[in-house]
Amino acid sequence: MSQSYNFAILGTGMIANKMAEALMHVHGAVKYAVGSRNAGTAKEFAQKHGFVKSYGSYEDVVNDPAVDVVYIATPHNLHMSNALMCLNAGKHVLCEKPFAVNGHQVREMINLAHTKGLFLMEALWSRFLPHIIKAKDIIDEGVIGDINLLTADFCIHRPVDPLDRKFNPELIGGALLDIGIYPVFLTQLLMGMSVSMSASAAIGSTGVDYSVAASFQYAKTQLANITASFMAESGVNASVYGEKGTLKFDSFWFIPGNLTLIDRDQKSKIITIESIGNGYNYEAAEVVRCLNAGLTQSPIMTHTDSLKLIDTLDQIRQTCGIFYPGVE
Repeated sequence: MSQSYNFAILGTGMIANKMAEALMHVHGAVKYAVGSRNAGTAKEFAQKHGFVKSYGSYEDVVNDPAVDVVYIATPHNLHMSNALMCLNAGKHVLCEKPFAVNGHQVREMINLAHTKGLFLMEALWSRFLPHIIKAKDIIDEGVIGDINLLTADFCIHRPVDPLDRKFNPELIGGALLDIGIYPVFLTQLLMGMSVSMSASAAIGSTGVDYSVAASFQYAKTQLANITASFMAESGVNASVYGEKGTLKFDSFWFIPGNLTLIDRDQKSKIITIESIGNGYNYEAAEVVRCLNAGLTQSPIMTHTDSLKLIDTLDQIRQTCGIFYPGVE
């Protein structure tokens, strides 16, 4: 039976605002509470987005017995501790990507969720978007044949600022976990796990990876190349080249958009894909769907999917010599 769930958000930054806006499009999701380390900021956020309650600490949010689901929108370095706090308080958790900083932390989160019998899912929003789901269906149905090459980038120029989270090693800054996670995810979704991998990174003056590139080798003649950078402005493009044709994503492929099929004769067909809201609503709707079905993980973004993703990110990080303070 379908029911409603009280959602709470930890954090009041950009992503938290996007989720707050998205929840209005999610049937069964109630905008209930928001928590910040600043009570005034939390109150302002709650009033802006129509949340019932606001709290000046994350602990107060999870101690509210009326909270059912917590969306964690805090910086990367807080994901594990915040998730464990929520799970120990008996709350279901939707945690912003990256799930945590490394595989060890992700495993600790998953193990506790299993022990508590609670729902836990990585909020990698692109995985739930209609055009990404359609792209996977097209490839799985063999429309473009076996994949020979996948290319995906996520390059957005940002001024170097040591105070900016993206460039702060203490806050687990760097291109890999912030934006590189997207093309790595797409590669694994559409091509699976690679046989081998090579990678390199440009470590900047603040000590984080300003740019990173990786190449994934698969069986036969299959290859995937990905890049992510804060030093360059690309179209944020992704294309999948198969034996029978090519599947191209619209620029800024990680947000809602359309697809283009190109056959061997270079004839193009645009596949228009409808979407609602800002896109963050789809992952929240999946939480509601899973809870109504009595599931503790999503079949769309499973715990195994998250483990494969973080383990690959760990491998890239170790290969490139990317280190985070206090993190193995």
